Amino acid sequence: MAENKVRFGLSKVHYAILTEGSSNAWTTPVAVPGAVSLDISANVASEDFYADNVAYFRTFANNGYTCTLEMAKISEAMLADIWGITADATGVIREKSGVEPKPFALLFQINGDADQELNVLYRCLPSSKPNAGSQTTEDTATPQTQSFDFSALPLVTGADIQKGLIKARTGSTTSTSVKSSWFSAVNVPTA
Repeated sequence: MAENKVRFGLSKVHYAILTEGSSNAWTTPVAVPGAVSLDISANVASEDFYADNVAYFRTFANNGYTCTLEMAKISEAMLADIWGITADATGVIREKSGVEPKPFALLFQINGDADQELNVLYRCLPSSKPNAGSQTTEDTATPQTQSFDFSALPLVTGADIQKGLIKARTGSTTSTSVKSSWFSAVNVPTA
């Protein structure tokens, strides 16, 4: 397959809850329909060391990404799985204080002129809850979206081959079998 010249669109957003440990494990990815936008901004730090009146050495730290995901509506399953906002026996969805959000992987597709690009952010930590605003309807009904902020950080536990992983995506030489199973399980290196 030829390499994409351009990228556009966002679809097939999925999340998988991460259990961190000596062997990282993710739940089966869950689809979340209604993707509107995903902003992924690099979070890097560099510092120059000066000697001989020049920048003699530079340190560079890849601290992952700061992200904002905007959806038509955050699903009840996602609210429950990540933020612990669950329905009680009467079906009323209730939020409690003191509940820590769970880390998760975010999987998604970006289209290209030649092929779809499949992506995964391995360790996402929410830095906010989904917004919950709305506004009155006037002449036309304009849908109100929901969004939340999160950080995509390096994996710090797991097998040596997994430590430090932040993100992965398919490329022009990725096999059809890898692409066809992308949303069935979080793709991690094994060797």
